[in-house]
Amino acid sequence: MKKLVLFIFLAFSLTTFSQKTDFWDNVQFGGGFTLGFGNNQTTIGISPSAIYNFDNGFALGAGLGYLYSEINDFSTTAYSTSILSLYQTNFNVQFSGELEYYFAKQQIQGSNSFNSNFPALHLGVAYNQGRFAVGIRYDVLYDDDKSVFASPISPVVRFYF
Repeated sequence: MKKLVLFIFLAFSLTTFSQKTDFWDNVQFGGGFTLGFGNNQTTIGISPSAIYNFDNGFALGAGLGYLYSEINDFSTTAYSTSILSLYQTNFNVQFSGELEYYFAKQQIQGSNSFNSNFPALHLGVAYNQGRFAVGIRYDVLYDDDKSVFASPISPVVRFYF
């Protein structure tokens, strides 16, 4: 009897794990970027991410981020981690929710630096055409005293392969 149970267990295990899975067919890699140049101002950022596309237009993923900003003698370096959710409609409109946590270091040239960390919950809407999306998002957890950003509103540029 033990041999029969062991045989059934092994046969079930082999058939379960030998079936082809299409998990990686539903995974996309990409992310977003930030570039800004102006009068005594430079902002550069990159945020790679990976998402898993479900059959109903919903996608869920994770990402990392890096942002460097310099305005006159004031500089900010920020790293972030995020959980990203996307919903794609049939009308090329993409809704997004992204929970991010930032680790920032700010410094005025020639003085001590200041470290801070803070969460952000961005809710957004974008126009999506194929692998590319452009839109706007709003940080509902924005705190003027903690955030390194000047506004809770920011543009979105996303692409996935």
